[in-house]
Amino acid sequence: MNKEILDFYKRTSMYTDLGLYKTFAKNLTNDINELCLLQRRQIIHPVWIKLGLEQDKREKHYLRYEDEVLTSAINILNELLRRNKEYSVNRNDKDKVFVTCRGQAILLAAILKSKNIPARVRSGFASYFNDDNTYGDHWIVEYYDKDWRLADPDCYYELIDKNINPTNMNKNLFLTGAEAYIKIRDKQINARNIYYQSEPPIIGLKAAIRALFYDFNCLMNNEIYFLLQPKYVLKKNYDLNDDELKELDYLANLMLEPNKNFNELKNIWGKKIKFKDMGGAFNSI
Repeated sequence: MNKEILDFYKRTSMYTDLGLYKTFAKNLTNDINELCLLQRRQIIHPVWIKLGLEQDKREKHYLRYEDEVLTSAINILNELLRRNKEYSVNRNDKDKVFVTCRGQAILLAAILKSKNIPARVRSGFASYFNDDNTYGDHWIVEYYDKDWRLADPDCYYELIDKNINPTNMNKNLFLTGAEAYIKIRDKQINARNIYYQSEPPIIGLKAAIRALFYDFNCLMNNEIYFLLQPKYVLKKNYDLNDDELKELDYLANLMLEPNKNFNELKNIWGKKIKFKDMGGAFNSI
């Protein structure tokens, strides 16, 4: 593997830099399985409560969505330690934070980077949420250990009866934003099988375009908050013209092999300002 690429993914972003908590994270277990289990015991996923998958916790606690205030790994870790300085598998539910899969992914990536392990967050769609050949939106982590491996630090796989290795996942279980986009454009997959778990749901090519931009940002070490998207896309409500779709065709095909096409992706990142001019949650459209 190219040293330049590995060094790039050891670097942190504004979302994965742990600041004064870097030493704390570095001293956590080096066993990736133990690390993911430890992290899952710090966090409650609000969506799973809403769906009734963790009903006991819903009865004990007011349903909170804290993604809006805990947008970076340092925010999450700081709040966990503020509530209880003991970072262990025995954390009481009242001391956990309520963040979704993006929060889980940026925290794991941040901890791995603190250990000098190349890591990058990936945004796309997981197939293991349902048994109906659909893919729901999800964020996971790709880390380097002699090869690039997928890790899902989220709790969801524990709630379903499936044989999944969460720290070395079969890559067929997860479609990156680019893969979903290409498969829909090439009619390799039913567009209605790709969806965002929003209200109302975002389905098909619109969902894939959304994940495509999230994942492009992640590959550039910029794990943006999940309500942000390029302004030109939002203004058109994802109804892009043929030329705009062809631009995304080119980008998505490069992203299918991000290591091979690393330099060209960085070139696009530097030159295509409209891909980075974000609107949404915090920026006006």
